[in-house]
Amino acid sequence: MINIILCGGSGTRLWPLSRKLMPKQFVKLFDGESLFQMTVERNQKACDNQFIVSNAEQYFLAIDQIAERPDVSQSKDALYLLEPVGRNTAPAIALAALALDAEEIMLVTPSDHLIKDEVAYLEVLSKAEKLAKEGNLVTFGITPDYAETGFGYIEADGDDVKSFKEKPDAATAQSYLDAGNYYWNSGMFCFKAGVFLAELEKYSPEIYSASVKAYNDANKDDLIRISHADMSAIPEDSIDYAVMEKSSKVKVIPSDISWSDVGSFDALYEELDQDENNNAIASSHKEDIIVDDARNNLIIADKQVAVVDVDDLLIIDTADALLITKKGSSQKVKDVVGELKKRNSELPNIHVTAHRPWGTYTILDESNGYKVKRIVVKPGKRLSLQKHYHRSEHWIVVSGTATVTRGETEFLVRANESTYIPMGEVHRLENIGKIDLVMIEAQVGEYVGEDDIVRIEDDFKRS
Repeated sequence: MINIILCGGSGTRLWPLSRKLMPKQFVKLFDGESLFQMTVERNQKACDNQFIVSNAEQYFLAIDQIAERPDVSQSKDALYLLEPVGRNTAPAIALAALALDAEEIMLVTPSDHLIKDEVAYLEVLSKAEKLAKEGNLVTFGITPDYAETGFGYIEADGDDVKSFKEKPDAATAQSYLDAGNYYWNSGMFCFKAGVFLAELEKYSPEIYSASVKAYNDANKDDLIRISHADMSAIPEDSIDYAVMEKSSKVKVIPSDISWSDVGSFDALYEELDQDENNNAIASSHKEDIIVDDARNNLIIADKQVAVVDVDDLLIIDTADALLITKKGSSQKVKDVVGELKKRNSELPNIHVTAHRPWGTYTILDESNGYKVKRIVVKPGKRLSLQKHYHRSEHWIVVSGTATVTRGETEFLVRANESTYIPMGEVHRLENIGKIDLVMIEAQVGEYVGEDDIVRIEDDFKRS
């Protein structure tokens, strides 16, 4: 059995903690561990390998986080499929299935769910694998704890699915809970690759045929890279609408596994440890958080924060944005993100520190006509060969040694030395050493946006 890990999503419901280029599955929310890492570790106990389906801008986060867990990275050789644009779960799963043997059992899981009862979970997986081997499409129905209106439901008769239900209103959700045979739709599935593809071809032939073309035309080297044109041509649809709600081969496994989709700050609050006044604090420096006569708050910050005489608040502080709202209102965060997008703000997309395939950059200062960054390039990595139309750059090496390409020349820049890249000049930065290269970059120009990059050559095959 192979674990298909779906890493899509834009992270809007947990903004400003989660961003488009650092969605919630990669944010280390639980004692320095991310939901993605927990997904990999949990499922490797039942699966032979991982197959990660990711946005092309995020796959290196998965690679880095797997590498942080030697027991995972040394014993597993994960597969990767990169989507240049998301088309929902049906195409993502189809593309992964096309890369596998028809008899391979696929355990399809989101990368951003929390499952705390792993013993019960592994028992559920064993049941699902057995049903999948018999040619069924298996879904996992979460035993509901309360009348939730934010999830779809599955109506069951034993392990047979009677119907799928859309997100209900409060009264309907309560009736589902009272009936006792309705389950939350978890978005997890188990089936043979060939069975899924046959049902997809039967019930959603346009998605099937477009997915086959996209896969056949894909670049398949160390990764499977789908072209933007082929991916965009696949009709967008979820696996539920495309297959599960139409197929006669669907089974459901009732799953009481302490599951959460951690889909809001209210949900995150419930999953974190709380103090004697029911405050949940998430910080790498908890000693810097001062709480005085405050109760039932969620506080996430990595700077000194004082919370005094307030109750029932969500306080989320990052280096470049602050969110304060009442508990129970966190679903409105996506509206804030929508407003920021209308204002053409970069805040929904990146943090002050952005993770790239070659390392990180941190914006230290920015105003009209200039931007100052701290850049860290990992050993053996290099940035793309590129140029900029609207800015020049000054580079000062803090530690390590930079190998710089500027025009037709290549030279070294060592600690406490600097160089200058004129506007329009083709250039590249590389670290051929064995320690991190740390440098300060000062950009000066009429426009210093992150999209002023013309890539000529790139190790990571970005456009």
